[in-house]
Amino acid sequence: MNNMEIFMIGVLIDILLGEPPVYFHPVVWIGSITEKLKYKFGKKKISGIILTSIVLLPFIIPILFINLLPWLLKILLSSFLFSITFSIRFFFKSIKKAKSELEKDIGRARLHISNLVSRDTSKLNKEQLTSAVIESLTENITDSIISPIIFFMILGLPGAMGYRVINTLDAMVGYKDEQNRSIGWFPAKTDDILNYIPARITGLLIVAAAFILRMDWKKSLKTMLRDSKLTPSPNSGYPMAAAAGALNIRLEKPGVYIIGDENNEPKTSAISDALKLSYVTISLFILPIIILGVLI
Repeated sequence: MNNMEIFMIGVLIDILLGEPPVYFHPVVWIGSITEKLKYKFGKKKISGIILTSIVLLPFIIPILFINLLPWLLKILLSSFLFSITFSIRFFFKSIKKAKSELEKDIGRARLHISNLVSRDTSKLNKEQLTSAVIESLTENITDSIISPIIFFMILGLPGAMGYRVINTLDAMVGYKDEQNRSIGWFPAKTDDILNYIPARITGLLIVAAAFILRMDWKKSLKTMLRDSKLTPSPNSGYPMAAAAGALNIRLEKPGVYIIGDENNEPKTSAISDALKLSYVTISLFILPIIILGVLI
């Protein structure tokens, strides 16, 4: 089975068709399984390992038998499964919707943006909401696109699906509150390890994208090196800080961190510039893979 064929078909599926229906989406199944099991193993640290293993198995084991299928079915099924491990079309659509809501109705914007970020948006002003949107956009270049593709290129479909399961578990239970500390520590730490290199690659690609777009690439690099460690996560600060520098704005999670220019709160129009930066960043990552695949 040619991973490059699966890669190109999978990317086309995501860009042209977007996400599959909710009832047919394996990531939704991951969420459902996690919700049913997350408090059934007690509050010992081993519960996080048990939960992760149980959730992983139903998605990894069937993939190992795909090679037994006829060639065409094998390619199509593998491409579909790969396409649901990352998100380009749906994610950008969500960001554009957030920008539109911010321009029309801040109440609806707060509600929509609350689905994109892990913070209380009910009292955030327009600038803080804009910051939250740009933070989500740039951080998810790593989580939703670059990381799963990297693990696919290294480990094939099991690698991409395994990453998606860990990342989804981290999003659901990887918090440090009392309720999730025991069950969530393992997927949270594993997610940090898996995203360590991809996050730094994303940051550098954003700097390169800023250069191509004639944004302030020098400030992008400087801000990334200076502010990338201000976030609680060891990884999310790299793409966020690189974007803040390129866009010459401040990104802030109130009470937690301030990244970039402290005196330059982002206007809603900055989301459009952040989207352009993200498009070029992703293209710089995906196009060389496709070109190498065609040439080799």
